[in-house]
Amino acid sequence: MNDVHALSGAYAVDALDDIERAHFERHLNECAECRHEVDSLRAGAAMLAELAPVGPSPALRSRILAEVATVRPLPPHVVEVRPRRRRFPALVAAAAAVVAVGIGGGIAYDRLSDDTPAEVSFTATERVLEAPDAERYVQRFDDGSRAIVYRSVELGQAVIVTEGMADPGEGKVYELWLERDGEMIAAGFMPEGPDNTVLLSGDAATADGVGITVEPEGGSTEPNLDSAVVLSFDA
Repeated sequence: MNDVHALSGAYAVDALDDIERAHFERHLNECAECRHEVDSLRAGAAMLAELAPVGPSPALRSRILAEVATVRPLPPHVVEVRPRRRRFPALVAAAAAVVAVGIGGGIAYDRLSDDTPAEVSFTATERVLEAPDAERYVQRFDDGSRAIVYRSVELGQAVIVTEGMADPGEGKVYELWLERDGEMIAAGFMPEGPDNTVLLSGDAATADGVGITVEPEGGSTEPNLDSAVVLSFDA
């Protein structure tokens, strides 16, 4: 290997073959910098082994899956990868960051490079829920479930949160609508499961309310008004 220094990370986690290990250990006797790096990596690995992973809450998982369903995939982006010296310290630091974020119940994401923008998929949803002008509308159902709509006129967006919603039935889905001037405009679907958080598509600032209907899988061009529940923004 041209850059023997780059073997320090692999050596610290015992990932070298016999020839590479012997080669690096000869170098290690002469390089104080690599000895220090190996000691630091082994200490970091020992600390990570003592941490117990904590999974995200069910509500957070539902929120992420709901937002993923509304995101349009981007075309593949080809990244040229160039070898860099001392990659393993950065990997150990990233692993430590993932563990730390997991303990806090948040979301961790990979950063591809220093100039790659990092995005969290549910930022738009969080902005609506935390908006200073957010309005809250609650619909309670006879079975104890409920749907809550949050609307920010300033952002022009609305979010619906369901708790304990009943299954719509085999081959059926909950479709979401924005009501405007007596017309229902399709605004998305509710994922499977009783507890969900969904960012509605369309301009909620000029809407009069949010509708929920039971429709065949794939949705309908016109709402099934017999099953419609409408949360009016005038309430």
